[in-house]
Amino acid sequence: MRLTFLGTGTSFGVPVPGCDCAVCTSDNPRNWRTRHGLLLEDEGRRLLVDTPPELRLQLLAAKVDHLDGVFITHAHADHVHGIDDLRAFTTREGYRLPVYVAAEYEEELRTRFAYFWGPDARTTPGSSVPGLDLVTFEDRDRVEAAGFDLETVAFPHGWFRSYGFRVGDLAVIVDAKEVPDSAVPLLQGVPVLVINALWYGNPHPTHFNVEEALEAARRLEAGTTYLTHLTHRVDHADLESRLPAGVKPAWDGLTIEI
Repeated sequence: MRLTFLGTGTSFGVPVPGCDCAVCTSDNPRNWRTRHGLLLEDEGRRLLVDTPPELRLQLLAAKVDHLDGVFITHAHADHVHGIDDLRAFTTREGYRLPVYVAAEYEEELRTRFAYFWGPDARTTPGSSVPGLDLVTFEDRDRVEAAGFDLETVAFPHGWFRSYGFRVGDLAVIVDAKEVPDSAVPLLQGVPVLVINALWYGNPHPTHFNVEEALEAARRLEAGTTYLTHLTHRVDHADLESRLPAGVKPAWDGLTIEI
């Protein structure tokens, strides 16, 4: 199984418009972070995780010409507002793409994107909309998505919940503030962990900071751990030099074999 980090930034992205901090003005390409997105590949099958605003650019950079399914972690704008870019696949190839989302977010997505999911959705002759089918699941459901067997987990994210999963030797935790006790047995000892981490210090009410992400990884006895959902408060090279063995900062375009 191959994992590609399409985007590793938070909702602001990096650089942040109008910011002249050292990270936003850095010439290190690993400090350029588009909004969160992942791509899982195995034996020709491709599962996209989230549809951020920069999705078209991310898919072009990764040379993605086909998708078999999409998993949405939650309905916040930085994770779903690039969803119309999927139209390029469904229109050209003439198939409908399944989009897996927690049942608690179904109505919100159908309302927000009513032009293709609403009760009166229709296409003007000569135009197109994404051909997407919502497939809902509940916390701890096993989901067969694009041939990947996902064991889903809801993580507290302020007033909301963000859904991650374990698939084989990989666990993905994005936009989380804590790991529920009941989820620990499922994630314990996972060989590869992807987890969100905003910055050092200054705890955030809805996301892990770096220290909290490291503690979560230790608690889970995870193997190699990749930090993502990073802000402009962390410089890639500095973060890399400060992290313990087995923990690495992810960057846009990083691909790993699992």
